[in-house]
Formats: sequence, C-alpha cells, structure tokens
Amino acid sequence: MSKRIAFKVHGTVQGVGFRDFTQRCATSYKLLGWVRNTTCGRVEGEAQGDEETIQKFLTQISRGPRLAHVVKLEKREMEPTQNEDHFAVMRTMESMFKAED
Repeated sequence: MSKRIAFKVHGTVQGVGFRDFTQRCATSYKLLGWVRNTTCGRVEGEAQGDEETIQKFLTQISRGPRLAHVVKLEKREMEPTQNEDHFAVMRTMESMFKAED
C-alpha cells in the first residue's frame, strides 16, 4: 500500500548537496515525490512509496550527505497522489510545510 509523507530537514542542509543526495536516495528506493530548498534555510519535500521503503529513506536523509549536519527532521503523513512518475528537485521557494504542534 502506498504512503506519502511531507518532510522538512533542519540544520546545515543548504550548499552541501542535500537535494541531490535526497534525490539519489529516493530514486534508489524507487520513491516518487520532490525536494527543494526553502527561503528559510531548510530542505523540504514529499516522498511516496511503501512504508518500509519510506522508513529507510527517512533514515538516510536524517543523516544527510557528508558535509551536512541534520539537527531535526520533521515529517507528517499525507494522502498519496497519482500524478507523479519520478522524484524531482524543485526550485527554491518559501516553505509550505506546516509542522503539527
């Protein structure tokens, strides 16, 4: 069964290849979705796949690439979507991620 999550990564995650790292991880796990930098200095995205694969992906991005320093990984579940066929790197934008209190 397909699951979709939104994620937001805090720490030293811009200027260290984090988006490309995330895309490579997602592609290797055959996940769908996207990743982008935010104007507030974080990285966010959405990933879709089965539960076990999503957990492996989250473990990888919680570590990040060699030069990154992840201090927090927020995530929340979403409804799966049917309109994607790959995992994309998107343009930098203002964050759309709303953390739950």
